[in-house]
Amino acid sequence: MTSQALEGVRVLDLSRILAAPFASQLLGDLGAEVIKVERPGVGDDARQYGPPFLSDADGNATRDAGFYLSCNRNKRGITVDHSTPEGAAIVRELAAKSDVLIENFRTGVLAKYGLDYGSLKAANPGLVYCSVTGYGQDGPYATRPGYDGVFQAMCGMMSVSGLPDGQPGGGPMKVGVSMVDILTGLYAANAIQAALRYRDRTGEGQHIDLALLDCGLASLSHFVQNYLISGKVAERRGNGGYGGIPSQTFRCADRDIFVVASTNRQFAALGDALGRADLAGDPRFGDVSRRIENRDALLAILDAEFARRPAAEWLALLETADVPASPVNDVRTVFDNPQIRHRGMLDAVNHVVAGEVPVLRNPIRLSETPIGPSRAPPLLGQDNDAVLHDLLGRSVEDIEDLRHRGII
Repeated sequence: MTSQALEGVRVLDLSRILAAPFASQLLGDLGAEVIKVERPGVGDDARQYGPPFLSDADGNATRDAGFYLSCNRNKRGITVDHSTPEGAAIVRELAAKSDVLIENFRTGVLAKYGLDYGSLKAANPGLVYCSVTGYGQDGPYATRPGYDGVFQAMCGMMSVSGLPDGQPGGGPMKVGVSMVDILTGLYAANAIQAALRYRDRTGEGQHIDLALLDCGLASLSHFVQNYLISGKVAERRGNGGYGGIPSQTFRCADRDIFVVASTNRQFAALGDALGRADLAGDPRFGDVSRRIENRDALLAILDAEFARRPAAEWLALLETADVPASPVNDVRTVFDNPQIRHRGMLDAVNHVVAGEVPVLRNPIRLSETPIGPSRAPPLLGQDNDAVLHDLLGRSVEDIEDLRHRGII
């Protein structure tokens, strides 16, 4: 069987909700052994973020929400009460046998139990310890709580999302997806792999300090850079973009489509498809910069043209003209897309109580170390006995005693 890229890497996952669990799931997808540690009897808060909840084979709702299922595949699950001396000792033992530890507790919390980086480094100098917090390990906001929507507001993401002021429904708008969480998870997985590369060269681990606020701001990319060189704050453009023009939705006779014709060649082809070859020769729209300068005038013309026909007709003409365009899908219709079906983005896992459960597939394709079949997200404490016995050498009697005392 082909090996996977991160085979042999063990990750101890003390995280909850989305950003950090998303990072550890990505590492698990790439072949790492991920051991997820949760609170006995309660578990990751994300398990409760329903409805919808997963149904078992008999149609009865389980205690696992779809939110939890989205970011916890390819993990083994154990429960440990780290606030007890015995529980903290178990986590320390596991950390000593791990390559990576991921946590997203508030700054300073784990230090109370001897589970901070400084304490664990003493027993495992090669440990890569990744802390994901709202505001980072230092600074005036370091101890504050926070969630994705708060960071979308604080980092400026909401200010550039939504319709312009003065239009119906205008004003700052949160991105529908928990985008700061997802982006932070991607940054975390990237940073962890970089730290592992350094560890493999030097034998030294390190502490990774990731803040959701920092990651949200970094994701604004060219919006921020445009401001830094111009002093002008970006206006909201709804479904319009900030690259070449046009790059936005247009309302056809029956539904919306998204069209991008940012290069001169694409714009000329768009004009031909619309029956408006004159547009490319209009001095207002002759090149990329002029189209940006005269954006409103051009969009008024295009709005009127697209409204003349149904979306399917325009999409067929645009495809023939090699102009990038798409219907605006929802999460139901996206799986009707033949390219999505061909790429196999809809996968399934065999869940211990629900049977076959549909899930999204990891989009990464590696030629030499392909991502293998996915393991279903674990039930709460599903792997307690196996991990404690096989990895830490605890006896059946010891494990039962820990369970009886509520430590696991």
